[in-house]
Amino acid sequence: MRRIVVVGASLAGWNAATTLRREGFDGTLTMIGGEPERPYDRPPLSKAYLATGDEAKVALHGVATSDELAIEWRLGSDATGLDVAGRTVRLADGGEVPFDGLIIATGAQARTLDSVPAGPGVHLLRTLADARALRADLDRRPGPVAVIGAGFIGAEVAATCRQAGREVAIVEAAPVPLTRSVGAEVGEVCAALHRDHGVDVRLGTAVARHDAEAGVLELTDGSTLSASVVVVGVGVTPCTGWLEGSGLTLGDGVLCDATGLAAPGIVAAGDVARWPNRLYDGEVMRVEHWDNAIDMGSFVARRLLAGEAWDPAAVFEPVPWFWSDQYDRKLQMAGRAAGADCTVVVGGTFEERRVVVLYGRAGRLIGAFGMNRPRQIVQSRGLIARRCSWDEALTVAADWT
Repeated sequence: MRRIVVVGASLAGWNAATTLRREGFDGTLTMIGGEPERPYDRPPLSKAYLATGDEAKVALHGVATSDELAIEWRLGSDATGLDVAGRTVRLADGGEVPFDGLIIATGAQARTLDSVPAGPGVHLLRTLADARALRADLDRRPGPVAVIGAGFIGAEVAATCRQAGREVAIVEAAPVPLTRSVGAEVGEVCAALHRDHGVDVRLGTAVARHDAEAGVLELTDGSTLSASVVVVGVGVTPCTGWLEGSGLTLGDGVLCDATGLAAPGIVAAGDVARWPNRLYDGEVMRVEHWDNAIDMGSFVARRLLAGEAWDPAAVFEPVPWFWSDQYDRKLQMAGRAAGADCTVVVGGTFEERRVVVLYGRAGRLIGAFGMNRPRQIVQSRGLIARRCSWDEALTVAADWT
């Protein structure tokens, strides 16, 4: 294998590329990215960068000195097609890039809303260009900010804008936000956290129409909101359109085996990859979190290099983990809440906004949520990784006051 192509100048793609070189790959390494920038860190876009405008906040370690990795950069041109048999990637600029090994790390793109069409004052937030445009609009458009969607990106944008002194409203179609991620009880507390800080949280309603000229959102419950800036944060979809017709198995991402292999000599990592996680009894999952992009990017790089020599028992079975900084609270989740048949508060209280919640299923610990309880979440992550029983987890947590 002398030519490896990474499609997606993303966190997953970057970690795959650096791992390839660290593992001794000395062939041609090409990284393709639709954005003009080299890889950068996305989590600060809704937090530190949006608050300060300092692009140093999104810098990834090593990118500034990446020339020593001898990467051939093909930036500012999206991949538009994949010929698996011919071993080439087609680009929007008409070019083709040949490969012996391919790493798919194209991530995901922000969803749009028909009821809030693109236009002045309307923003998505997925890329650095999106964040630059949003920040510029916040500077030149005083007045209320409306965030559509109470997921973590939307919640972080709302918190950042509120801390900057803006009047902020959140509109969420679900009656309780984040139920799939953290469960209904914790989701209600997350909504309450914003109300604590003066955010107008509208649940169980959606946008029926956006009158951009008047700066008004008409909601499906008959109410209205004034908004000089609107941020649409209603989730993402994996970037797989360029793979249509390639023969890879698609559908909410690129389907891989438990080692990240999508086809011979082709692997996928990060937000675009879907695979059976054996830690969760083979549940096929796609994980959109920072930590997963790092770990999976490195894992599939080693998998690609090993080829047929790979030990089939070595599978990618992480504990999904993420965090979100909102106001003076750090929200962290290890594992999964979905499918839990038992949910217990084991430390702190919801009222003090400092709490640990454990999630169990079929007699086993499957997840843990913490608000300003980082040590306990780190410990819980380790318990989940070793398939700790529910009873043992409660015994360990007995000292978490």
